[in-house]
Amino acid sequence: MKPLSPAFPLLLLFVYSTLTAAQSPAAAPAPPGPTNVTAILEKAGQFTTFIRLLQNTKVADQITAALNNSNQGLTILAPTDGSFSNLKPGTLNSFTDEQKVELIQFHILPSFFSPSQFQAASNPLRTQAGGSQGSFPLNVTATGNSVNITTGVTNATVGNAIYTDGQLAVYQVDQVLLPLSFFMTPAPAPAPQKPKKAARSADAPSGSDVSTTADSSGAICLSKKVIRAMACVMLVFAAFT
Repeated sequence: MKPLSPAFPLLLLFVYSTLTAAQSPAAAPAPPGPTNVTAILEKAGQFTTFIRLLQNTKVADQITAALNNSNQGLTILAPTDGSFSNLKPGTLNSFTDEQKVELIQFHILPSFFSPSQFQAASNPLRTQAGGSQGSFPLNVTATGNSVNITTGVTNATVGNAIYTDGQLAVYQVDQVLLPLSFFMTPAPAPAPQKPKKAARSADAPSGSDVSTTADSSGAICLSKKVIRAMACVMLVFAAFT
């Protein structure tokens, strides 16, 4: 019998390793990470101010959480840098931190809208800033391929979709959507009530006032003093007669 070659054990080891690797299941691909809205806007360009507000207000984190925990999706209406430049100087700085959060949330719809779904949208639309009624109205009008949005302060046109994946839609808008509540005049304070008239004295006769009563009392007291003085004079005169 011919002796085995010294390389035979190495050959067996190679065959065993090949068979083992073929039988092992392939590693599952890693699940995709959450959609990065700021990265989408950065790639599109001309959304620097909107990105900064998304990050400073932490609304970007709210978007990520909503996309991970909701099946309804989101729609973002993103104003361009030119839209913010069209605002009156100092407008953004005049808003409080709370209003800045509401401003960005006002540009987010808590459901996915394709361009065709805007045609059948029921007004007013609900936004992340609050309910569909009251101080945050958002109305959409779609005519053909044109979609317009009104807030009671702003009239804007929705441009082409920057991004869409069936769960998130990002559209460009040519104006910053300003909420009506930011510009509503607060209701005036109620007028102060007039002080009530002083109650009449229980001893005062009907139709008379306190001052009249006081004058009458003084006149009576004066009359008594005059009578007494006259009586004293008469007594002195009688004493000398």
